Amino acid sequence: MTASLVETGTTPHRGSAPMGRLLGAELRWVLRRPRTLVMLGLFALVPILIAIGVVVADRGGNGLIGAIAGNGLVLPVVAMTLMLALLLPLAVGMAAADAIAGEAAHGTLRGLLLAPVGRGRLVVMKAFGVLVVTVVATLVVAVVGVVAGLVVVGGADGTLVTLSGTTLGFGEAMGRVGIAALWTVGQLAAVGAIALAISAFTEHPLVVLASVLGGLIVFGVLGAIPALDWLAPYLLTTGFSAGADVLRDPMSWGDIGGSTLRALCYIAIGGGITTSRMLTRDA
Repeated sequence: MTASLVETGTTPHRGSAPMGRLLGAELRWVLRRPRTLVMLGLFALVPILIAIGVVVADRGGNGLIGAIAGNGLVLPVVAMTLMLALLLPLAVGMAAADAIAGEAAHGTLRGLLLAPVGRGRLVVMKAFGVLVVTVVATLVVAVVGVVAGLVVVGGADGTLVTLSGTTLGFGEAMGRVGIAALWTVGQLAAVGAIALAISAFTEHPLVVLASVLGGLIVFGVLGAIPALDWLAPYLLTTGFSAGADVLRDPMSWGDIGGSTLRALCYIAIGGGITTSRMLTRDA
């Protein structure tokens, strides 16, 4: 292709690279990184360790962990809910930090900004890479959680006993797990959007990680102070426990819907800031 351009004396137009090729390249780059593979392997261990812990303890309880005993299909929902507090956002923060700040630190971002990609499409490409990590990490936890729940914990004959005391068949139980996974992806996408925005302003990936994790911790502390209840509707972490509502019958949509709307607002803000910064950033 390069030779033909030279022979004809033409130059490639900016933004002419096929979008499918860009997304495929980003997908391969994201999933081939050793840190991503190691991280996904560690995430797969979490549901297994929870299952082993529940079986060894051999006792139930009133909390989410206690609800797993003899009720294995609760495990994936509990694992996603617990890991949403810190571990899953860590994975998303790492992906966002590498997406732009990491490229800048290695000196490769300038080449991307000058390449025939188009800056708007570059943002889409990087956001896609972060979303891929988000989806894959959530699926690993959900799928391993289901398998570990059925094999290690067992019980309930493949059904799910809800926190309300009713019993759901296997198909409906899997539907609830799917809803929890989809909701978790939405919350993590909001974290990723803000992390990507921060990544666009720095050349230091650790700054992105520190900002994201520190922000989540601060949000959690603010949400725990009764005098600051008025802040709760604006804090992303306010709805991080809403995923457990899929274990109730009938399922409560209030907190799930509210947290999803909040996440969409964060996604819009983060995406807007990232796009604005990348369109005006010096190469």
